[in-house]
Amino acid sequence: MNQHVSICEVGPRDGLQIVHQRMATDVKLRWIAQLAASGLREIEVGSFVSPRLVPQMADTGEVVKGALEIAGLTVCALAGNLRGAISAYEAGAHVVAIPISVSDSHSRANVNKSTDEQVEAVRQIVDWVRAQSRPMRIDAAAATAFGCSMEGDVPQARVAKVARALADTGVDCIALADTVGYAHPAQIRSVVRATQDAIGARLVKLHLHDTMGLGLANALAGLEEGIRSFDSCLAGLGGCPFAPGASGNIVTEDLVFMLESMGFGTGIDLQQLIGARTLLAQALPDEPLRSGVAAAGIPKTFHPQAVQA
Repeated sequence: MNQHVSICEVGPRDGLQIVHQRMATDVKLRWIAQLAASGLREIEVGSFVSPRLVPQMADTGEVVKGALEIAGLTVCALAGNLRGAISAYEAGAHVVAIPISVSDSHSRANVNKSTDEQVEAVRQIVDWVRAQSRPMRIDAAAATAFGCSMEGDVPQARVAKVARALADTGVDCIALADTVGYAHPAQIRSVVRATQDAIGARLVKLHLHDTMGLGLANALAGLEEGIRSFDSCLAGLGGCPFAPGASGNIVTEDLVFMLESMGFGTGIDLQQLIGARTLLAQALPDEPLRSGVAAAGIPKTFHPQAVQA
């Protein structure tokens, strides 16, 4: 296959936002440095959201500034509104990621806006960022694109419509997010195709959860439809505080193993990546850490791919 697949590690944001313990800022930065040292070139390090609602993210400004000192790392932060995007910009983030729920119910629970209102908020963010002197990439994630724990089925036509509206705002990249982890491979293929028909190459990424144990199967389905960028989380931590029943993200270690075994290059040293679990286990002793490859060990049949860009 001999192609590069980009992985954005979202553990410091999505992985930590619902854990019971608070990870200290200096520990977060040591963890991020270990993740970057394994070859991860983009990390979502936190979110500029209400510290009252998500206290685990209260130090995101400090974390962004510390992560910017890591050479070669693209530092991403999530924001739900213009104020958060401005904070991300002022902290120096290279990328701001904005969630837009296709499901109105989830949107109101997540950002207290309807889907259409949140699309307009994205437009305001794009206009503000484009007026600044320093560029900042703007990523939009169409959340609950494959189902919602509140509304159930999400029509494929609505996903395409929301994606088209997001493309019209002028964002740089669009992702489809299986926020609650209900998707199956056939659905991934169908929704990705419909969205590609609507917005073409602006669809670049999948953000997958593993609630039903189908996360890697869904990633494979995305690969077969041409997706070459994924979000994932070390040890499979994560979940949405506003989506009851959602469990963790797809496991970065297992995703890297699958991709590299299939002949895709990720630029990530799997052994070094697994080593970053030690600090995580020490910092969050009560959190279960998942990963098939970490539990079984890297087999002798594994042959990592040469780094390709």
